[in-house]
Amino acid sequence: MNLTSTSFQEGSRIPVKFTCNGAGVSPQLAWSAPPAGTASYALIVTDPDAPRRTFVHWVLYGLPAVAQALPEGVLGLGQLVDGGRQGRNDFGDLGYGGPCPPPGSPHHYIFTLYALDAKLNLPVGATRARIEAAMQGHILAIGRLIGLFER
Repeated sequence: MNLTSTSFQEGSRIPVKFTCNGAGVSPQLAWSAPPAGTASYALIVTDPDAPRRTFVHWVLYGLPAVAQALPEGVLGLGQLVDGGRQGRNDFGDLGYGGPCPPPGSPHHYIFTLYALDAKLNLPVGATRARIEAAMQGHILAIGRLIGLFER
């Protein structure tokens, strides 16, 4: 499964607009057709270069199988119109939290989309750990997109 964005290209710098130095809105994302049997999607965005541990920037799950994109600027609501739900990021908020690394070298922001053969029946605000546990045995395909940002 191929994950792309009109907001930034694979391996390139994430524009300031999508970071804590800018408006902090989520970037646009799109993906290729999923494998047969896909019932839903989950998206997890992490920064493995964070000082103490991998930092979670966005957790989204329960996206319907018919979805093939997310628009720029997904609001930080618990439940989206299409039924998708947002979890808590490591800033403690629901929804997307833009890159905000300490000054220094570039950090890698990994957008990982999972095609699942089940819909995750988790409440709004679930954590990355809870979502990853619920996805075990249900992952059909994975798409990744990596962007860089430094301050």
